[in-house]
Amino acid sequence: MKILITGGCGFVGTNLALFLNSKGFNVNCLDNLSRKGSRYNLSLLRNKKIRNYNFDIYNHKKIQKLPKYDLIIDCCAEAAVEVSKKDIDGVINTNFFGTLNILKKAKKDKSKIIFLSTSRVYPIKEMNNIIKKKVISSKIKVKKTFSENDSVQGPKTIYGLTKLSSEMLIEEFAYAFDIKFIINRCGVISGPLQFGKQDQGFVSLWIWGHLKRKKMKYIGYGGFGNQVRDVLHIDDLCELINLQIKKIYKINNKIFTVGGSKKSYTSLRQLTHICEKITKNKIEFSKVAKTSIYDIPYFITNNYFVTKTYGWKPKRNILKVVSDTFLWLKNNESIINKYF
Repeated sequence: MKILITGGCGFVGTNLALFLNSKGFNVNCLDNLSRKGSRYNLSLLRNKKIRNYNFDIYNHKKIQKLPKYDLIIDCCAEAAVEVSKKDIDGVINTNFFGTLNILKKAKKDKSKIIFLSTSRVYPIKEMNNIIKKKVISSKIKVKKTFSENDSVQGPKTIYGLTKLSSEMLIEEFAYAFDIKFIINRCGVISGPLQFGKQDQGFVSLWIWGHLKRKKMKYIGYGGFGNQVRDVLHIDDLCELINLQIKKIYKINNKIFTVGGSKKSYTSLRQLTHICEKITKNKIEFSKVAKTSIYDIPYFITNNYFVTKTYGWKPKRNILKVVSDTFLWLKNNESIINKYF
């Protein structure tokens, strides 16, 4: 099977390209190399003779001139929610019109689609309603989990809007032109090859901060660090997508929520304790009481449907996520210094 991965030199795309290449798939990538770390990731792909097409996903003419692929895995996105407030045109061009271009290409070539969506398609109000306090001074109990059946009505960030709009566009193309698809709504994904930042890749950022003894902050909800997220190891995601590829002729046109769920979740404060244990470093944290209107106090994924469909469950917990990411950061410290 011939596969194109968009965003193929990003964190998820590179891991996925290397993983699928090791499974014998013929993999090419599309990435404009604009993100930090992407040129380093490109060198890893070239070592495995994986080709990258270096141009923007919203360049329709160039997309149409690409070779024919059996499957397109769309990982390309501007995933930082705060950026989506500042660069509205750029986010819409990449996240929505980029998907439109990929769908036109899939229609022309009769390609199948696996689309990586996001947990941010769910409305902010619903997630805030779970933890109604503006100050979270004690540990949060794991309560509600989010599934494909939860409402997506309401403001969700401009980033989340573009991803939900892309989901709907994929469904329309599937209905009109008989395109087979899988949509995975992923929560936080972490692991090796992630050059983290505050609103994207916070686990990697947290580990690096401890490794380099940087001063850091607990931001929002009183500044206590008790916000909760589930975290999916990148290897677990790669294993799921491998299963989905193998079964895509029989199982398709479905939406799945995919995350660390109750297997792998953490608060910022718990993550700090894990990082202290692994790095042997203790660093100074300051408190910032208020946070962005886009921030949320809690998110845990419900994996019931994807587990029922594929027999897949995440195998790796938050300790494994942190350990593997730490080893990669530690072993590549001189290279990573250029990007953090």
